[in-house]
Amino acid sequence: MSRTMDPPGTLAGGPGHEGDEDYAKSLSNRQVRMIAIGGAIGVGLFLGAGGKLAAAGPGLILSYAICGVAAFFVMRALGELVLHRPTAGSFVSYAREFIGPWAGFASGWLYWLNWAMTGVAETTAVGIYVHRWLPGVPQWLVALAALVILLTVNLLSVRIFGELEFWFSVIKVLAIVTFLVVGLGLVLTAAGVGHEHAGPANLTTHGGFLPRGLPVVLMSLQAVVYAYSGIEMVGIAAGETQHPRRVMPRAINGVIWRIGIFYVGSVILLAMVLPWTAYSSGESPFVTVFSRLGVPGAGDIMNAVVLTAALSSCNSGLYATGRILRALSRRGEAPEFAGRMNHRHVPYGGILFTAIVLTLGVGLNYAVPKMAFDIATSASALGVVAVWGTLVWCQLRLRAAANRGEVARPSFRMPGAPVTNWLTLAFLVVVVALMPFADEANQIAFWCMPAVIVVLFAGWRIVRRRVTPETGSAPRTPAGPPR
Repeated sequence: MSRTMDPPGTLAGGPGHEGDEDYAKSLSNRQVRMIAIGGAIGVGLFLGAGGKLAAAGPGLILSYAICGVAAFFVMRALGELVLHRPTAGSFVSYAREFIGPWAGFASGWLYWLNWAMTGVAETTAVGIYVHRWLPGVPQWLVALAALVILLTVNLLSVRIFGELEFWFSVIKVLAIVTFLVVGLGLVLTAAGVGHEHAGPANLTTHGGFLPRGLPVVLMSLQAVVYAYSGIEMVGIAAGETQHPRRVMPRAINGVIWRIGIFYVGSVILLAMVLPWTAYSSGESPFVTVFSRLGVPGAGDIMNAVVLTAALSSCNSGLYATGRILRALSRRGEAPEFAGRMNHRHVPYGGILFTAIVLTLGVGLNYAVPKMAFDIATSASALGVVAVWGTLVWCQLRLRAAANRGEVARPSFRMPGAPVTNWLTLAFLVVVVALMPFADEANQIAFWCMPAVIVVLFAGWRIVRRRVTPETGSAPRTPAGPPR
């Protein structure tokens, strides 16, 4: 199998394309931009916002705003790295190039953990949504059916995945825009919503803006970080994009402004349309609002939309983990089976590997259906924090290498670096540090961290002697600390 030349700007001996030459460049500009949007809208907002509003009150707006700022800097760091070298290996490849081989191994498996747990959360959400229509069907059975359908789609072809994700994203965007328009109209007219009236007063009545105190709002940061997970999907899609250096800056900037409008804007309107006491963890807050409008079928339509969002996110997770596991497998850092690709240029080995693990999530839905979603999102958030931290740190190292004249720094850059890097990293540390003081699901995830670290350490000790870099020489880590 022939290897392509390293693109300009790749460090000597760097990891190259991570096998991108085997992928069909099947994702169009239209699909990539919608994948970027779809990655930024998931059940963390469509389902998770309800439970967190019920727990923290209107102050949840602060959590979404703070996490949105952090997400902005993470995406700009990713954008600079992607313009430096587009690759389907994404941050795994960047971690290996700018930090070291061990970092590529660890970040790849942590990202896999993130999406594996996200898949559990999404399929759990599917079960919760379907329960509205089919209360007699077990939650675990619905989760299993959703997994089988999405696995089939991902194994067929990248083009089918891209087209399905395009229409999933169209539905999600239309739903959010519809809610923003309807919600704003309800607030401006102080309309009746069930037994309540919409308006800014709902932000301060029922106990005030912080009815349960600032600490509870801070404890929600982990859940909000999970809600933003998936925004980095656009970086992985770069390896299968026809013109990445032209498409990626627009796609990344598009994700950033949509975060502000879709996430922060939606939570603000949710808190104004109904009192925070009207929401619950067992129902999408959007379904709660539309169900109380008195329009026949409105709640069911919105329930179908948020069901689509859950399927979309799980669909993206199978796509992402297939590419990441293949990048690891090609270097001997994952099972050989995970690196296999079929004649349709689909890395079916990695996708099947993830799907097998997701069946354990079906068991979680069987054993503890009430806690399955919260446990999965808490564990997934650890992977999100690790990935975001890796991207920000890699951008620091890229900047340092550029200052030494080793690489050409792209014109699309992270603003405020290196100060914004350190502030973002500090924020991520705070998110993890608060987890043991939050709810039971967060505590379970936090105390699993030592086990994850031990497994990663042991795994790296085993594979490091047989790692064979793609380029035929050990990847070189830029010397010197970031400036």
